[in-house]
Amino acid sequence: MWINKKQMDKIKKIAVLYGGLSSEREISLKSGLGVHKAICDLGYESDLIDFKNLNNLHELKIYDFVFIALHGFEGEGGKLQEDLDDLNILYSGSNSVACKNTWNKRLAKEILKKNNIRTPVWLEVKFTKKIVNNGLYVSSYDRFRPFEYLFLKPEEDGSSVDIFKISDEDSLRAAYKKCTNPNRGFLFEEYIHGREITVTIIDKECYPPIEIITKNEFYDYDAKYISDDTLHVEAELTQKELDEIKSIAMNAFEVLDCKAWARVDMIQDKKGKFYVIEINTVPGMTSHSNVPKSGSLLGLTYNEVVQKIIDASL
Repeated sequence: MWINKKQMDKIKKIAVLYGGLSSEREISLKSGLGVHKAICDLGYESDLIDFKNLNNLHELKIYDFVFIALHGFEGEGGKLQEDLDDLNILYSGSNSVACKNTWNKRLAKEILKKNNIRTPVWLEVKFTKKIVNNGLYVSSYDRFRPFEYLFLKPEEDGSSVDIFKISDEDSLRAAYKKCTNPNRGFLFEEYIHGREITVTIIDKECYPPIEIITKNEFYDYDAKYISDDTLHVEAELTQKELDEIKSIAMNAFEVLDCKAWARVDMIQDKKGKFYVIEINTVPGMTSHSNVPKSGSLLGLTYNEVVQKIIDASL
């Protein structure tokens, strides 16, 4: 939903929607608290609203704008955006189409591949006991061979919940035991050894790419939100690489119909090629998050980044 400058000036009262009941609740609470404080500091009137306590979206009609800091399916799956549009309520970020495109990793990868945007090879599976018993030597995995590792990740989830690094039958069995919710679609994904780099996009501008350096096996939940050992640094890239990664990020943003803001996660392999891993339409806004970090490299404060997200959404 687009509004003009006069309508922008009418934004006085903002609801920050956060929390919910997904596996990403704790992260959403932290994102929401940060965003709410920023919005208050910016001079708006604001309320924090935990989605799990919201009885009816009509309750949000008293607000001029809703900032969605709600992670997981409730905030990123597209249904919330669809319902807010039906109620003519302004909100931050992408519409329901883009959210549905990006929330489902298989669908996102299919769209990326169709548009000649590099993404790791994948295999869609149901993570059942049969998958574990069959092992990794069936023909389904031939598309990955030879491989040292594969990633196993939910088709729909975020914050690296239930993501496992698979190398053999033992690690596959261990993943099945540790998995919090195996009764859903999963993807086996090609493991690409290289640098993890993320690009923030706000208002059609690519912010400085951030490289994530972690002591963990990969950028998992602990590395993202808990560990103080994870480094988020400006990625050292040649001008050619910088131009390329920004072009790829913007192309991914556009073909998936994203709007206002998003974070595009990539891997640069040992040969210098960039692969899009996923796109997040409601990125984290915690103290460990990459969006405010990327903004800081442009001299922007956390509050200024929040204001830019609001402006880009209108």
